[in-house]
Amino acid sequence: MAEFGVQAEKRRRNEGIVINDEWPGYSLDLFSYPAHYSGDLDCVIVPHGVIMDRTERLARNIMDDLGDHDIVVLCVLKGGYQFCADLVDRIKVLSCNSNQTIPMRVHFIRLKSYLNDQSTEDLHIVGADDLSFLAGKGIVGTGKTMETLLKHVEAFRPKMIKVAGLLVKRVQNRSTCVPDFVGFEIPNRFVVGYALDYNEYFRDLNHICVISESGKKKYKI
Repeated sequence: MAEFGVQAEKRRRNEGIVINDEWPGYSLDLFSYPAHYSGDLDCVIVPHGVIMDRTERLARNIMDDLGDHDIVVLCVLKGGYQFCADLVDRIKVLSCNSNQTIPMRVHFIRLKSYLNDQSTEDLHIVGADDLSFLAGKGIVGTGKTMETLLKHVEAFRPKMIKVAGLLVKRVQNRSTCVPDFVGFEIPNRFVVGYALDYNEYFRDLNHICVISESGKKKYKI
């Protein structure tokens, strides 16, 4: 795992795999990806298979922490849909093959805060007008823009809130809202793929990749 840029020190199980700033990523030549994105990507930073393995581990951690609770999975669209679907599938498999079980419902909302590669202050929450069914329930939220959403969700008085995030970026002045279950901590680079987009492109890319400058120009609006 040294080639993957993972820090060696022991970490809490829910903190995620750390990908160092110096990690150059994998060459695109080592992987299959849609030909229409040729020239639009710099490298693969997290291959699809590694995402799947890490997601299974997160599902096991969630089962250990929340098993036997009645929970609502609040999926943040559109960037979180693939991670949410894969995470829920793995939780369902574990529920069917162990003594623990988690009764689940899944609800979808949408947050939009990016224009091109810049996060904006104008955050819209779609589909969260009435979340009264969350009262007294446990929540596992999946997605990327959490601080504003959590304040909104807390008003409906759920029993508990846990956040699962596939990626956490290392940025200056990072929000204090860190997910309870983290897949990967990555450098501050704009990534696409695995449902993460750049102006709605790259959602059909299985791996998480760094977009190239030419890719940003090509799909800029």
